[in-house]
Formats: sequence, C-alpha cells, structure tokens
Amino acid sequence: MEPNIGISSQNLSSVADILKKLLSDEYVLYTKTRNYHWNVTGQQFNDLHKFFESQYEEIDDIIDEIAERIRTLGVMSIATLGEFTKNTRLKEEPNTYPDSKTMLRNLLGDHESVIRTMREDLETCTSKYQDAGTTDFLTGLMEQHEKMAWMLRAFL
Repeated sequence: MEPNIGISSQNLSSVADILKKLLSDEYVLYTKTRNYHWNVTGQQFNDLHKFFESQYEEIDDIIDEIAERIRTLGVMSIATLGEFTKNTRLKEEPNTYPDSKTMLRNLLGDHESVIRTMREDLETCTSKYQDAGTTDFLTGLMEQHEKMAWMLRAFL
C-alpha cells in the first residue's frame, strides 16, 4: 500500500533516490572504516582499533536507519554490494593499506564529503520535494557525522 502522507508519489520516489545514494555512501564508509579497524598498525594500534570499531558501529546504525526511512516512504531499499558500488559518491581503495594518519585523513575526508552532500540534500528535500520529515532525518544524521569528523580531527 502506498503512503498517503501529503507528498506526491513522484516526490517520494525522488527523495528515496537521494536516500539510496546516501545509503550507498554510508555503506562504503562503513566498509572503509571496518577495513582500517582490521588493518591499522603502529604505536596507536590499540586506541585506533577501538576507535574505528566505535565509528563503524555508529555507521552501521545509520545504515539501518536510512534503509528504514526509504521503506517508510514506500520504496524498496537497495541492499546489494553491486547497488551500493553503483550509487556511491565515495571512492574505495582496494589493496591499499595506508599508515594510521592517512587512514584518519581518508575517513575525515569521507565524513566531510558526506556532510557537504547532506547539506545539499537537505535543501533539495525541503524546497523541491516539500519533505520536512526527511529534512529533519538528514539533519540528525549530519550532526552525527559532524561529531565523528570532529573526533577524527582530534586524533590528527
């Protein structure tokens, strides 16, 4: 049954497309953070190993929330690695195992990229698609990423 929440079907679909791209970005960021958790080395190994774990766990929760928001809008969520790879705006780095400072910089850059994209998506959801609910949802996620970025900056 299609939602009857005061937003046209076309606008719901367009908002879901925005969320699918964000979901893909989050999945790539989750995977990169998990990779760094597994492969970090150096003097700060223990601290960074635990830190990366806390960050990927938070991103995992975000992934679930985004997929559920997509479903709330009456649209099926993407859910395969192929779909995530096709829709992401972030870059993966296969077979690359940087030093710990580069790991931190890479993750910081990705979080900041996600934040900038969300700022644009917030405006689009509000002005073009009249979806205050998704705007509020994205604002909360953006604040989580801002905090994670701050913590990454603190390590650097």
